[in-house]
Amino acid sequence: MSATPADDGPAKPVALWGAEGGFVTATTNVLRPPRVVLYSDGLVIVDASKQLKLTDAEAGETVASMERYLTGQPPTVEPKPGAPMVTDVPTTVLGVRGKDGKMLEVRAAALDQVADFYPKELSEAKKLMDGLATRAAATGTDYVATRVRMVAEGAESAEGKPAPWPAGVPEPSGTVDPVWQKDVEGAAVSAITKAVPAGQGHDRPLFKTGSGALFVLSWRYLLPDE
Repeated sequence: MSATPADDGPAKPVALWGAEGGFVTATTNVLRPPRVVLYSDGLVIVDASKQLKLTDAEAGETVASMERYLTGQPPTVEPKPGAPMVTDVPTTVLGVRGKDGKMLEVRAAALDQVADFYPKELSEAKKLMDGLATRAAATGTDYVATRVRMVAEGAESAEGKPAPWPAGVPEPSGTVDPVWQKDVEGAAVSAITKAVPAGQGHDRPLFKTGSGALFVLSWRYLLPDE
């Protein structure tokens, strides 16, 4: 399979590695991007924050390998009998776009923790994608986009002095259960990225809306296919 798009439409994801579920906050759950996505034009995006461009040959090879590893696996792979019970950890998601143009996705719970009880192809697929993540961290550039997913999490009991709600950023409306999310573009993007600089997630920046409600604001750049 060639990694170049057959048509002139936007680049599509052709291979991915991500995670779902696990014991994470509501904000993390809503914002969590795939760990690695490879697009049909050779672009690799890691954690929606780093990017790397593969050659056509590298991209084609990656897709072919992922196809080899994942073809024939069920959508949800069960570990072999005797695997220890592991709870509260994410389920690994591995995907590749097949020759029929459809995305084949395979899920394996606690793959890292009980890898020996799964087909070795799943660990090989994850290792291949992890290699791209390592390369992007070492030699990639920052990934930025013109669109952002923002999340506001109610923080009525939070300690600390809240900042006024950033001008130009939409305020939460309607139900916040347990978080409020909105995809924004244009001026709101520069307003939110300025108010909450990238990489500041652990500081839990606190803001107060015009009506006096307290929220922790988080965001990430949207991927090309989102």
